[in-house]
Amino acid sequence: MWTHSKFRIKGILMEQATAAKQAITPEEYLEGEKAAEVRHEYIDGELFAVAGGSDTHAKISGNAFALLKAHLRGSPCSAYISDMKIQPDETKYFYPDVMVTCDEDDHKGNYAKRNPTLIIEVLSSNTEGYDRGKKFEFYRRIPGLREYVLVDQSEHHVDIFRKEGDQRWVLFSYSQPDTEICFTSVDFCCTLAELYENVDFSLAQAAS
Repeated sequence: MWTHSKFRIKGILMEQATAAKQAITPEEYLEGEKAAEVRHEYIDGELFAVAGGSDTHAKISGNAFALLKAHLRGSPCSAYISDMKIQPDETKYFYPDVMVTCDEDDHKGNYAKRNPTLIIEVLSSNTEGYDRGKKFEFYRRIPGLREYVLVDQSEHHVDIFRKEGDQRWVLFSYSQPDTEICFTSVDFCCTLAELYENVDFSLAQAAS
């Protein structure tokens, strides 16, 4: 049985689940997640409980997923929302808010994807530093990843990290609601207003 304890990683309070204080194998993690009431991310033998999202977080993620799913219909690419895991290497699993994979081998994986081309994370005050730092470091190990998108939930603001060449990542930032943003990895464009449709920023600001 997993037990839980709270601790800090990179200044973020997180919840760790351990099995008899022993490292958990990737196989044990995947099997346990199938029946777990709370989702966990997995890093080098340790489990980290994934907290539930806010109304604002859910709307932004849902908007991004709906826009991408409609755009990708009939293509070899598939969009996934937060219940699908991503595996950047052999000892790590994460639940990105939204991702798109066009990789043929990924379509055969039922519980995790290994080579997405686009990943979107909706930021919160508790996770922003981690999403911009260590998690992005892990994601950069994915060979097919071309864009990493960070969406603020307290105001209109989107950062797109786009891979140019083999190693160089370039940042593009957008803050005006009527600005068009493009995810070149999947040949899709929308405005910030569409991405933030029906979002009430006062909810996120009150919670911060």
